[in-house]
Amino acid sequence: MSTHQLHADHARLFETNRFVYPVLSRRSGGISVGVNLNPDKVCNFDCIYCQVDRTEPAKGESVEIDRLAAELDAMVRLVTSGRIYEETGFRHAPPDLRRLNDIALSGDGEPTACDKFEEAVAACADVRRRYGLEEVQLVLLTNASLLDRDWVRRGLEILDANGGKIWAKLDAGTDDYYRLVVRSPVPFQRILDNLRAAARIRPIVIQSLFMRIGGQPPPPAEQRAFCARLGEIVAAAGRIELVQLVTIARPPAESWVAPLSDGELDAMADLVRRETQLPVAAFYGAARVVQQGSPCPD
Repeated sequence: MSTHQLHADHARLFETNRFVYPVLSRRSGGISVGVNLNPDKVCNFDCIYCQVDRTEPAKGESVEIDRLAAELDAMVRLVTSGRIYEETGFRHAPPDLRRLNDIALSGDGEPTACDKFEEAVAACADVRRRYGLEEVQLVLLTNASLLDRDWVRRGLEILDANGGKIWAKLDAGTDDYYRLVVRSPVPFQRILDNLRAAARIRPIVIQSLFMRIGGQPPPPAEQRAFCARLGEIVAAAGRIELVQLVTIARPPAESWVAPLSDGELDAMADLVRRETQLPVAAFYGAARVVQQGSPCPD
């Protein structure tokens, strides 16, 4: 199995687990243990690039915190002991990626929509603490639509107290492009407001997926508007630790969506660095990553 195939295998099931699964992650540069808070596939976005198979009905099951905690405990032991590399899917993992990098609260939908979000964050923090994994981050992957809700704020307080990070989506610079890509009733302004508020409290990572839509990359005006939205977060005293520019690596929901070329993603990354002065990491369709801090000199 190639390294790219390993990166592309993000199956939500591992053996008999219902909530916890391991991934060889391009973005983390190691093993990311995912915690699926949406086995019911509940999401308030309907992204055109979504890679969750929604053609099959969801199981309708809710998150059981005790089982989630037990699965996470067993998975952490499997990875930290090295026994995971005896499993078929991880046997060919490169030596430099054979490490536990993070525990990621994610899912087959929006994880903060889970009615047990606060309890799930606490359970993940407890496992991390019991195993003394100070170097292993807790990461929340979110579309930022519910960051202003009380139950989410309580969960974020636990995340912050345990060295956690928010990786929040921002896939557009204008309302029109947002509605085209995300297809959600959630207003674009709510996403922007939530990102600003979250970034004032702690540094956040912005995750942005750009693609070809109907054969065309994001228009130049859209790319500039995206940079402007990032600039507004910073101008409002928000802290952006990193901008992750990603393109499609697995089959998307819509057939008329395709990855950007390496050159197109390179050009957009250069634009974001130049316009925002922020660190940018570019993740290509294959398992190649380029990360730079300050903008490249002209």
